[in-house]
Amino acid sequence: MALAVTSSSTAISGSSFSRSGPCSDRKALQICSFRLSDLSHVSQRRYSLKAESPPTRNDSLVTRASTLITPGVEEKEEDVEDFEQLAKKLEEASPLEIMDKALQRFGSNIAIAFSGAEDVALIEYARLTGRPFRVFSLDTGRLNPETYRLFDAVEKQYGIRIEYTFPDAVEVQALVRNKGLFSFYEDGHQECCRVRKVRPLRRALKGLKAWITGQRKDQSPGTRSEIPIVQVDPVFEGLDGGVGSLVKWNPLANVEGGDVWNFLRTMDVPVNALHAQGYVSIGCEPCTRPVLPGQHEREGRWWWEDAKAKECGLHKGNIKKEDDSTTADLAPAIVHDIFESSNVVALSRGGIENLLKLGNRKEPWLVVLYAPWCPFCQAMEASYVELAEKLAVKGIKVAKFRADGDQKEFAKQELQLGSFPTILLFPKSAPRAIKYPSEHRDVDSLMSFVNLLRSVRKHDDKELVLELMATLTRGRESY
Repeated sequence: MALAVTSSSTAISGSSFSRSGPCSDRKALQICSFRLSDLSHVSQRRYSLKAESPPTRNDSLVTRASTLITPGVEEKEEDVEDFEQLAKKLEEASPLEIMDKALQRFGSNIAIAFSGAEDVALIEYARLTGRPFRVFSLDTGRLNPETYRLFDAVEKQYGIRIEYTFPDAVEVQALVRNKGLFSFYEDGHQECCRVRKVRPLRRALKGLKAWITGQRKDQSPGTRSEIPIVQVDPVFEGLDGGVGSLVKWNPLANVEGGDVWNFLRTMDVPVNALHAQGYVSIGCEPCTRPVLPGQHEREGRWWWEDAKAKECGLHKGNIKKEDDSTTADLAPAIVHDIFESSNVVALSRGGIENLLKLGNRKEPWLVVLYAPWCPFCQAMEASYVELAEKLAVKGIKVAKFRADGDQKEFAKQELQLGSFPTILLFPKSAPRAIKYPSEHRDVDSLMSFVNLLRSVRKHDDKELVLELMATLTRGRESY
């Protein structure tokens, strides 16, 4: 029995996707140098998929079949593609070109991993190629209702059926019975993600030769800044089994988030309703929240953990392993310092220790504990530098202390470091530093913190912290 599938294919432009700045209205219908008018110039492609019964094996012929060659026919060795070279070749290609290449190369053995906004863009690009495509998704059992409604809307928009994969019920039951529903708040999200996401994904990928993700380099500078357009998957195995049996495509790797959203709005496709409520990166309901001004988009995920833990395990291959386990922070080889300003004092270990010892200081000090590679520190750099300029005229010292690497344990024990960035205020007359309790890192919120507490005395600091929290909570409700 043969099944014929006919589909149209549009011409693919050689120009690259715009990587900086929003699209102008004039170019609204020319996303990725692909004009919708091009749909009138289509070439017809015909695919034949044959469903045949597997041949009966004759063991007596196995040996001879493996050694004999049909006369006049030379053995042809299967081509092995160099995906590292292909990634370099496609570095300037548009997402549409990359998608077309991926679907052409792997056919029904490749599928789009779908969960959010970038993945809707991938589905739209797949549609524009005119080629058949598959979509799969992981239903962890703890997604937001808005996410399930998005799944339904996407299926109806594109006339597809998403191939859902679910976690093993026995494993979920054991995890919840042993550790409760919210154990990840206490001992990290990795175990829960392993049960609900990583293992189901591993099963799904075993049925494919390649998969397509919506990863972008600007999503998480600490773990995704060097993702290639296409690569041999460093973690998961595919249909043929073994290392190197699965290929991973990232068509949006070089695209900025703003350009993705311009494309989605122009094409008028479904998006998650949570985006309108301040959510940017959306995962499971207990582990996702809106981001605030001055925060990086990934800061809305697993916010109670350090920046190095901002991967759930689906893209574990992005995380670089350090030779020295004591400095295993996700730091790239070359890191440029941040918070560079004449109004920001760089404190050494001795300097911060002296500040801790002083009971009566000449002026208040505001200090950020940071790691220059941390995307959340990078996101608040502009606000902190602007704040330093404003506080300089008020006689308040603003400083920074690099607290990663060898200084991290000291910072945890002596400076209340929980995750990066941590902001401390050393009042004039209080021996103990006061930790900034809010996720608001805009100039106005930080200024309120300083103004309320810069002259606090030891006996009334708790009362003022409570007042500050009430103030910031009212501010949060206004967003």
